[in-house]
Amino acid sequence: MGHSSFRLAMWNTSLVVALICAACYQVDGLPHPPATSSAPMVEKAYDDKFDNVDLDEILNQERLLINYIKCLEGTGPCTPDAKMLKEILPDAIQTDCTKCTEKQRYGAEKVTRHLIDNRPSDWERLEKIYDPEGVYRIKYEELKAKLLNEQR
Repeated sequence: MGHSSFRLAMWNTSLVVALICAACYQVDGLPHPPATSSAPMVEKAYDDKFDNVDLDEILNQERLLINYIKCLEGTGPCTPDAKMLKEILPDAIQTDCTKCTEKQRYGAEKVTRHLIDNRPSDWERLEKIYDPEGVYRIKYEELKAKLLNEQR
């Protein structure tokens, strides 16, 4: 694998991790789903080996971002990383990203802000699939409005 292929693979995986957590960024006040058994649940964290990848560079690569969005929508082919994201995303949303590292939570927030603010039509399509109630968008918009009012 050449240097550029390896770098692209790292970017792809970083985007996967960030998008996994983007849809599941902890929202204060939302109840966590109850466990299905009385035994304590041991949560295995999502892999953190790509936590240090530059998300800004990924978010600014139109073709790469569009390919992930199409995969998540089911309208395009999936790379192995995107396929993994598509499989994990429902769990990440349901568990409020409890398996995410702090860097993944930060990345999730960054990706969420980028999609909502800069690619609203892409966000709306993904939201219909993964968060039909719009809980995370609403919470983000409320926080954004609050911060803007505090700056005035």
